[in-house]
Amino acid sequence: MPDRALPSPAARLALAARRREIDAVRLLAGRVELAEAIGTLIHALQRERGASTIYLASGGQRFSDVRLAMAEGARQAESSVRAMFDAYEAPGQGASARVLALMAWTLLGLDAMQDLRSRIERRTLSAHEEVAGFSAIIAGLVELIYHLADAAQVPGVSSLLVAFLHLVQGKEEAGQERAVGALLFASGQCSEAHQQRINHLIEAQERNLQVFCDFVDAPLREKWEAQQLLPGTARLERLRRTLCAARADAALDAQHSDAWFEVCSERIDMLWELELALARRLREACAEQVRQAEQDLHDSEAVLRHLRDRPPLHQHAVERYFDLASQPGAVPEVIDGSSGQSTSLLELVHSQSARLSSMESELDAARRALHERKVIERAKGVLMSRLRMTEEAAFRALQKTSMDQNRRLLDVAEATLALPDQAFQQLAQQGAAADAKPRSR
Repeated sequence: MPDRALPSPAARLALAARRREIDAVRLLAGRVELAEAIGTLIHALQRERGASTIYLASGGQRFSDVRLAMAEGARQAESSVRAMFDAYEAPGQGASARVLALMAWTLLGLDAMQDLRSRIERRTLSAHEEVAGFSAIIAGLVELIYHLADAAQVPGVSSLLVAFLHLVQGKEEAGQERAVGALLFASGQCSEAHQQRINHLIEAQERNLQVFCDFVDAPLREKWEAQQLLPGTARLERLRRTLCAARADAALDAQHSDAWFEVCSERIDMLWELELALARRLREACAEQVRQAEQDLHDSEAVLRHLRDRPPLHQHAVERYFDLASQPGAVPEVIDGSSGQSTSLLELVHSQSARLSSMESELDAARRALHERKVIERAKGVLMSRLRMTEEAAFRALQKTSMDQNRRLLDVAEATLALPDQAFQQLAQQGAAADAKPRSR
């Protein structure tokens, strides 16, 4: 009688696959930890940026001590991130060349922070330049989180990382909105360029927070929706209207700067609470994935041992497995010799197939969200560099084309990236001609 035991090489490979899954999840847990530390640093830099903006816009009269305290908090958060970057030099961490390059670029920006803080202290740069300096460093940190999320291929964790990325980005846009609005109120002077920037930041927040809601667990989504009903949200909307509806170069009441900073900070703090809760959820998801994989490993060893020690009881059982199509009404059964209980093989196959299909669908959705963000950002960058547009003007151009042509924003962005150099030259010439044309009064 032929030996029906599973060949040992196959057994070793099956168990090795389980162990690789565990290693992959543990590696992902390290990425989650890094993303959380980066998010903490971003939050600290956002607080320092907000205080520094008030300090500069008020001519050094306000937030001097607050700014110094915020800077110290940012240094502590930076120290933690630097230590984690050092660990990623090891080959076993699985960091891609792109991630390591982004880490290096981020460190260059953090190295320049001392000079930026010194210039803020001496008030030798404008509040606008200060906001731009902080925002450039934060943008690099957000981009690093994007690449950490893009490398994740573990169901149950990948979608949460996508939610985390868009929450962090939405919170950064809220932070920039706070800084730009504080600059306007504290200076007592409205500016059309800054008004456009605030409108752009409001729209960008809504887009990113919607993606966050699409991918996050129901409890966190419901928590955010409940927070939107708090009185502070209505106060923020009133102050937004005050800023956005004012005439260009109109005087603004500087007394509103405290209220603006307060309600914007409340919104950012709510987002920060969500970020902390989501980071905890990510850690729990990784731990659960490892626990489940280890359980599967244990179960696999038990199944393999059972197959070696107790071959199928029925002589023709294996033949029946391969004769399923010829027996429409018959469902083969796996017989447990120790208990006599049977399990439908077809049910097991269907259950496994459904689980794999669900996992693949989740990963596909996460990949699509990250791909869409990457393509739109690249298209914006092309328009900014080729046509000398601001970020908000570039996005509005894509958005307007999308609405005019009734096409998805992603499709418009992809078409923009496919345009030849001559097309951009023609667009630039048309724009220059339009600017030179006398305008009727």
